[in-house]
Amino acid sequence: MPGRPELLGGFGAVSSTHWLATAAGMAALERGGNAFDAAVTAGFVLQVVEPHSNGFGGDVSIVLHEARPGRTAVVCGQGPMPRTATTAAFAGLGLNQIPGSGLLAACVPGAFGGWLRLLAEHGTISAADALAPAIGYAESGFPLPADSQKAIAALVPLFAEHWPGSGRAFLHHGVAPATGARMRNPELAATLRRLAAEGEQARGDREAKIEATIDAFYRGFVAEAMDDYLGRTEVLDSTGRRHRAFLRGDDLDRWHATVEEPVSLRYRDLTVHKPGPWSQGPVFLQQLALLEDIDLAGMDPGSGRYLHTIVESAKLAMADREAWYGDPDFVPDRLGELLDPARIARRRALIGEHALPDPAPSVIGGVSGWVPDVLPDEPPSCESDWMGQLQSGMPTVVLRAMVKSGDTCSVTVADRHGNLVAGVPSGGWLKSSPVIPGLGFPLGTRGQTLWLVDGHPNSLMPGKRPRTTLSPSIALREGKPYLAFGTPGGDRQDVWTLESFLAVTEFGADLQSATETTMFHSDHFPPSFTPRRCRPGTVVLEDNCGPEAVADLRARGHDVELVAPYSMGSKVCMVGVGEDGFLRAGAGPRGKQAYAVCR
Repeated sequence: MPGRPELLGGFGAVSSTHWLATAAGMAALERGGNAFDAAVTAGFVLQVVEPHSNGFGGDVSIVLHEARPGRTAVVCGQGPMPRTATTAAFAGLGLNQIPGSGLLAACVPGAFGGWLRLLAEHGTISAADALAPAIGYAESGFPLPADSQKAIAALVPLFAEHWPGSGRAFLHHGVAPATGARMRNPELAATLRRLAAEGEQARGDREAKIEATIDAFYRGFVAEAMDDYLGRTEVLDSTGRRHRAFLRGDDLDRWHATVEEPVSLRYRDLTVHKPGPWSQGPVFLQQLALLEDIDLAGMDPGSGRYLHTIVESAKLAMADREAWYGDPDFVPDRLGELLDPARIARRRALIGEHALPDPAPSVIGGVSGWVPDVLPDEPPSCESDWMGQLQSGMPTVVLRAMVKSGDTCSVTVADRHGNLVAGVPSGGWLKSSPVIPGLGFPLGTRGQTLWLVDGHPNSLMPGKRPRTTLSPSIALREGKPYLAFGTPGGDRQDVWTLESFLAVTEFGADLQSATETTMFHSDHFPPSFTPRRCRPGTVVLEDNCGPEAVADLRARGHDVELVAPYSMGSKVCMVGVGEDGFLRAGAGPRGKQAYAVCR
């Protein structure tokens, strides 16, 4: 599994979580497109060929660097909660948490608008050209990934009996197709064809046609189909009951993807750029700030001391994420205070020789950050296997043999002009909610990451963006393009990508080797997904490090859980520009699906 070579070239580099998306991205470059054209094309393909991990009803977070004029920016494809979604409305349903499946957690689907905003402002090709490969795979078929097959097989009774739209999209004559079977989605293909056609028929230049394509989704026939379905349909969800969505067509009508300034941090000779506190992206920056004055390069990266240091920095940063992050359109942005050097120095001093049993969030302005303590809702009495799968708001399907299936996606691109882009699309996976009749895709459930309490930065409010886990990264060296990277992994994204980033920057690993480094993470804090069960003190570690490191971690007070080598959900995708000017690419081997190409 490990041991792939780092790829080098001078024309373009693409790395994504599926080889078909990687190939589509490179094809866009070959036709004369730039990195942004390639990323959008690949992103749309991912939404077809990885239905267990993302879809057109989901969301996306994108970081980009445009070589000319040297601008780095963030595209927010995270849609907000519906205007009628309130804590009182959920309380009226008798819920303590927003369910992780069904329609109650549906936000405005931001992925389509996010990708096309990137294309309009930074790309060169039409929306129709960017959609063409995705339409081809939806229409002619693609080989069903093993993770998709496992997820579909676990949910056959749900799709057949309760979510008929999903049954039509994902079952073959009422049964799960086999791994590698030709999978088609004619309804989705028709939706995408109509979107492309309505854009092309619009008057005006390329940008006007892209705007018309966006309008067809958010203010045209797609929004109308959603509104009709959502307004009249109650569906079974993880509560064991049927509920109607809060989301309506007018929520889509109000929304536009935004282009924002990134949150940035100087780390040694690099500047690292992340999405803002509507995401968990600043966790990566807080970890770097905590680690900068620690001699990581003087440690053995496989030692217990090194693993302990990274875990403790993650715990401190995650404590602040849980307490202080939220949509800055609704709550104060505390990142300036959280990244203040004096505060960072005080937090760094907490990283000692032993595990912190209960790392507290930062105190800002005399106010202590807090993490809500919310009881999970009682699971339904239904004991079917598929209902058990719905209790987790993650895309992951866990089988009896503890085989985990499903996660998020990632795509990264570098081109010969010096442009870089990293996108992490997710949501709208096949387990999230029923496929909408006539459209061919389900909605996402990102709303589950909000708290049903008042006064917390990540509390539910109408029109508010949930704090997403999607966290792409770009690093520049003295203002010049250096790295773009991202990974699936939910709450673990900024820990797993940090481990690969440090392998490159501290230990000189090439990009492919960096994706193959031993992965580990802490389960100390509540995950973002319902039912938010955490395991204080637990470190999960791939068992391809030495027993001495495991013993060292346990002696320091960590509860270590070993998993099989290369079995984590990390599929880090990395591209970059070397000092010699060559473009570089690597793709994580876990899951045997992520691939890079470079020429």
